[in-house]
Amino acid sequence: NRIGVTVSRAIKGSVDRNRARRRLREVSRTELLGVDSPLSRLGIRYDVVLIARPGALEISYADLKAEASQAALRLARLNS
Repeated sequence: NRIGVTVSRAIKGSVDRNRARRRLREVSRTELLGVDSPLSRLGIRYDVVLIARPGALEISYADLKAEASQAALRLARLNS
């Protein structure tokens, strides 16, 4: 399973872009690649590309995790 993270240039400043990238990478590691994630229970290989938009820095980490968890559930339902 592979996760790709890209950050929009609309996020000004390399420090902010890297921060957004790190946040998305960590959320994807725990919510999409974790042992308890809905996608890992499917037993299939998948690739996911996440695109960070300017709002990725304003949203709290807990809300970001909740969004990723909901996205994982939607993807799991599509493939089941």
